[in-house]
Amino acid sequence: MRDPEAYDRGFARLSSHTVEPLLAALTRGPGQHPGQHPGQRPGRRPGRRRERVLDVGCGTGVVTAAALATGAAVTAVDADPAMLELVARRHPGATVRRATLPVLPFEDASFDAVAGNFVINHVADTPATLAELHRVLRPGGAVALTWWKSDEMTATNVFAEALAAAGVPYEPPARPFAAVDRPERFAGLLEAAGFTGVGVRTLRWRHRVDVAAWWTGVVEAGGPRFETIARQPPETAARVRACYDRLAAPYAATGFPVCAHLAHGLR
Repeated sequence: MRDPEAYDRGFARLSSHTVEPLLAALTRGPGQHPGQHPGQRPGRRPGRRRERVLDVGCGTGVVTAAALATGAAVTAVDADPAMLELVARRHPGATVRRATLPVLPFEDASFDAVAGNFVINHVADTPATLAELHRVLRPGGAVALTWWKSDEMTATNVFAEALAAAGVPYEPPARPFAAVDRPERFAGLLEAAGFTGVGVRTLRWRHRVDVAAWWTGVVEAGGPRFETIARQPPETAARVRACYDRLAAPYAATGFPVCAHLAHGLR
C-alpha cells in the first residue's frame, strides 16, 4: 500500500462497518465478548486473564481498536510494514507482528479468538490459511472472517466502470478467492479445516461518504486494484475522474450499496 493514511481515510472506513458484527461473531452468547461470562461487562474480567485476540490482516487497525476497547490482549498482524507502523503508533497497547498468510509466527493454540476483516479474500491459498488459523486457536476458540460480495460492491466497482468509460485499458488483479467465495463453498472449507459450528451471514449497507473524498482515499492509497489510476498521465487521470464523478453522482445522497459475507466457526 503506497499511503496507509489515505487507506485509513478510504477503505478502512468502508471496512469498519463490519467490525461490530465481526467481533460479535466471536462471542459465546448475546452481547458477550470472547470468553466473557454471562452478565460480565466487556473489558472487565476480574480474576481472569485477558482474552488473546489475533487481528490478522489488521490494516490500519479498525478491528484492533475495537478489540482493545473490550479489554482483550490484541496481537495485530499484517504483511505491510507501513500499515504496522501506523497501528503501532496509534495502538501502543497492541502487540504488532509482521507476517504473510498462510504462515503465522505463533505457537499452536496461542489465541482465544481470531478476527480477519477482509483479509481472507486476498490470500493466495485459502485452505492453507484456514488450516493455519485453526492451528493458532486454542480448542474451543472462535474465528470470524469477512469478505466482499464482489458483484454487489458499487463502492469499488465504480472505479473500474470509470476506467472503462474513459477508455483506459484495465486488467484487474487475479482473484484466486473467487473460486471459493460462495458462502456454502467457504463454509465447507472451514469445516474441512476442522472448524465446527460454522455459519455464514450476509451483510448489506450503504457506504455514505463524500464522493470526492472517496475518490481521493481510494486512488491515493495505491492498492493493487486501482493504483493504475494514479499511474496515468494527468490528462488521462482527469478523464477517468470525470467519468467517476458522473457515475458516482447518483450515490452522493444515499451512499454506495455494499455487500459482504461474514463466516464464523469454533476450533
